[in-house]
Amino acid sequence: MRKLLPICALLLVANLSTRADSDHFGNLIFEDTFDRNESQELKDEPGNEWTTSSDKTAKGHKEVDLQDGHMYIYTHAEANHATSVRHAFEFKDGTLGLRFKLDDVDDTLTLNFADMDLKTVWAGHLFKVTIGTNETKITDQKTGEMDLKIRDARKENTLSDKQMAMVSKKSKTFEHNLTTKQWHQVYVTIEGDELHCTINNKQVGSFQSEGFAHETKGLLRLLVAKNAYVDDVKIWRKE
Repeated sequence: MRKLLPICALLLVANLSTRADSDHFGNLIFEDTFDRNESQELKDEPGNEWTTSSDKTAKGHKEVDLQDGHMYIYTHAEANHATSVRHAFEFKDGTLGLRFKLDDVDDTLTLNFADMDLKTVWAGHLFKVTIGTNETKITDQKTGEMDLKIRDARKENTLSDKQMAMVSKKSKTFEHNLTTKQWHQVYVTIEGDELHCTINNKQVGSFQSEGFAHETKGLLRLLVAKNAYVDDVKIWRKE
C-alpha cells in the first residue's frame, strides 16, 4: 500500500493541475467528445450541430468520419479545397482547447476563427492557427491576407510593396517538434489583441495583432488539407 500512495498522490496532483489550468479560461460554453455513432457511412454526419464543406468542395464525398470516440477529418481526392468542419460559438475573449493527432510529417490542422457577418474580409476570416509537426503559424487574417482590398489586389497582381510588407507582419511562425501518430493537447487563448498558444503544456508562442481583438468571434473552422484526428473539443468564454 505504501508503494501505491505516491502514485495516487501524483495522479491527484495531475488531475487538480488539469482542472486548475482550465479554471482561468472562463465559462465552458461548448464541449464535444465525439462518443457517438453515425447512422450511415456514405456522407458526413459529425452530429452535435457540426457542419462540413464536403457538399460544396468534394462533390458530397465523405470527408469526416467518427471513429472510436474521435473525429477523423480527411480531404477526398476529388475535393478542390481543404476540408472544413465548422461549429458556431460566440465570444470576444476566450479559449479553444482540443486534442489532435497527425499521421504524417506533412499533415496540418488549422484552427480558423471567423465572423460571418463581417463583410470587409473574405468568408468571415479573422485569424488562424496552423499546427504542423515542425511548426505552428499564427496569422491575423482580418487585417492581412483576407482583407478584401488586400485579397483583390493580390488576385489582380496589383499588390504594392507597402501592402506586401504589411501583410508579412501579420503572421508569426514558431518552431517545435511533434511526434506523429500520437495525441497532443492544444489550447488557443485570445485576450484582447493577443493570441497565446500552448501544446502539451508548453508555451508554443504568443502574437499580438489588432485583428485578434475583433469584437465577435462566432464560428470555428477546423481546416484539414490532408489528414487529422480531433477529440475533446472545448470552448470557454471569458468575455
